[in-house]
Amino acid sequence: MAQDMNKFKFPKRYEGNDKSVWVEYIQLALDHKPLNLGQGFPDFAPPDYVTEALKSVCTSDNVLLHQYTRGFGHPRLVKAIATLYSQLIGREINSQTEVLVTTGAYEALYSSILGHIDEGDEAIIIEPYFDCYEPMVRTAGGVPRFIPLRLQKKSGPISSADWILDQTELEGLFNEKTKLIILNTPHNPLGKVFTKNELEMIANLCKKWNVLCISDEVYEWIVYKPNKHIRIATLPGMWERTITIGSAGKTFSVTGWKVGWAYGPSNLMRNLQVVHQNCVYTCTTPIQEAVALGFEKELLRLGQKDCYFVSLPLELEPKRDYVARFLSDVGMSPTIPEGGYFMVADWSPLASNVDLNSENDQYKDYRFTKWMTKNVGLQGIPVSAFYGASHKNLAEDFVRYCFIKKDENLKKAAEILNNWKNRGQKSAAN
Repeated sequence: MAQDMNKFKFPKRYEGNDKSVWVEYIQLALDHKPLNLGQGFPDFAPPDYVTEALKSVCTSDNVLLHQYTRGFGHPRLVKAIATLYSQLIGREINSQTEVLVTTGAYEALYSSILGHIDEGDEAIIIEPYFDCYEPMVRTAGGVPRFIPLRLQKKSGPISSADWILDQTELEGLFNEKTKLIILNTPHNPLGKVFTKNELEMIANLCKKWNVLCISDEVYEWIVYKPNKHIRIATLPGMWERTITIGSAGKTFSVTGWKVGWAYGPSNLMRNLQVVHQNCVYTCTTPIQEAVALGFEKELLRLGQKDCYFVSLPLELEPKRDYVARFLSDVGMSPTIPEGGYFMVADWSPLASNVDLNSENDQYKDYRFTKWMTKNVGLQGIPVSAFYGASHKNLAEDFVRYCFIKKDENLKKAAEILNNWKNRGQKSAAN
């Protein structure tokens, strides 16, 4: 008797969410072995004290550090997180009810969105956005409403500050169905650090329409002077309607450890706890203990020169400036980020040097990045991956590169692009 295998087809809640730029481009890198400036992780060692902390945990006489810990966060870690952010936001955070430790910031986002979006609720997503925002909203039964940051400057040096939200356009998205807005500052991929005025504009609309703000602040410590990171939860009337998300991976340069957290008022955090306990339940005990030890060390020197949170952006700033120079030298137009470790560049001036027709993708930036990976040996990420379908055309001329890499690899990237440029000039001369 023939059986209907459609019984096991993909669940409707995941329809349209099956493709991932990361799955595709990681495989592309494995197949062609380019110099990879696509994925956002350091290719150098994290601070010694962090790895030494994990080593000490693994060899500790306390055998319980190898067993399950508290589901909503290892006691030592939630205490450290509460202590840190109580100082930073100017209010006492309860480590037991107002902090949740998650499997990376990714799961913090998942628990925040799935814990608050109901069928038909609308979620405002600022473009470009980290690509998991949209599928998480859709999986929860929500309706994403997109608004792009629009580039206001077309020539000369461009800063991430030149990408702005249109206030009238933003106001038009808020309505009675709006459940939440997702904010990302410092921003991936642009590196924009939202100003106080911009945050107040968002905050006022959240208060007017009784809307939750999920503030993705994983790059909070990577901000270049004179810019300053402002936590939207510190603005008047925003603590009670904000969930803030952080990442040990970004904070300590250990993205593979996959430890994140969320903090906010207990009534909002309860929703996240329920999703978390019915999903992963608890996170890895030894790594949570090591992250806690890292925080305890940094709390003693917070704001001082030897604090890793202070030294990391100082280490990355010359890398940022170097990448901006070699992208400009080859003919691209980079956006100089105020924060984070990504750089978006307009590659369209080089279009005549690229055989876009050799690739079959719908969007030009996908064709450009794939052609560059296969033929030039340098991989970036197509920026249209960070836009909703109706606005992907806005991003087709842009590529994202990551610069939290060894100097030697950034120099190799410059050489690869310069050699490509020189080959193109010789071909033109002939």
